Amino acid sequence: MRNVFLILLIMVLVVSCGGPEPRKPVKVTSASFYKKSAERSRLLLEREEKLIQEIIANDTANTYQISSSGSWFTYIKKNEQDINTAQTNDLVTMTYNLISFDNDTIYSMQDIGIITYKVDKQELFQGLRDAVKLLKENETATFLFPSSFAYGYPGDHEKIGANVPLKSTLAVIKIEKPQDSIR
Repeated sequence: MRNVFLILLIMVLVVSCGGPEPRKPVKVTSASFYKKSAERSRLLLEREEKLIQEIIANDTANTYQISSSGSWFTYIKKNEQDINTAQTNDLVTMTYNLISFDNDTIYSMQDIGIITYKVDKQELFQGLRDAVKLLKENETATFLFPSSFAYGYPGDHEKIGANVPLKSTLAVIKIEKPQDSIR
């Protein structure tokens, strides 16, 4: 009887000593989520670019150009004398508005007011940061931004919702170079 008990105990120990089993993840993520997200973003950008092309086609009074960053713009007031555009660290005095593609004013120039912006050092949405660097002093232009260059998915948490493409008229009033670069 004692031998049977001893054999049973040895069998239990041998079977239970299989080693630790690794834990399995609670949730398995796959690349399919990222692929679907990228596809949704691609389709959204495609739709917004189609809207931009329709706006440009309907605006026969203006000639639009595409910027290197991918937004479209047309000059309202052009400065032919100056050659300098805003560069990183310059202080730009400017005003702008934000309008939906349906021409509903979201923020007027009066709402925003005249602001001083240190180029690439302060928060503006990506499209406007790029737009400021395209204009010279005393120039005004209207820009068309897909939502990915505007406030994107989160919006501005106030008046601009998720994935809203924007139209903006930007007026650069003055560009000041930093004091340490003037010698």
